[in-house]
Amino acid sequence: MKSLFTRFASDESGATAIEYGMIAALIAVAIIAALKTVGNNLGNKFNQISGNLG
Repeated sequence: MKSLFTRFASDESGATAIEYGMIAALIAVAIIAALKTVGNNLGNKFNQISGNLG
């Protein structure tokens, strides 16, 4: 039974998967923030062009 606990305690594959998941989540948040900023700027530019045409 002790060897089972020792193997479980020394297994780090779950920690690696969690770290990769956290990195992927951080990248996704950065992409969403960047796209939101670009979208707002683009919307403002289209409103400006529309105002100039009208």
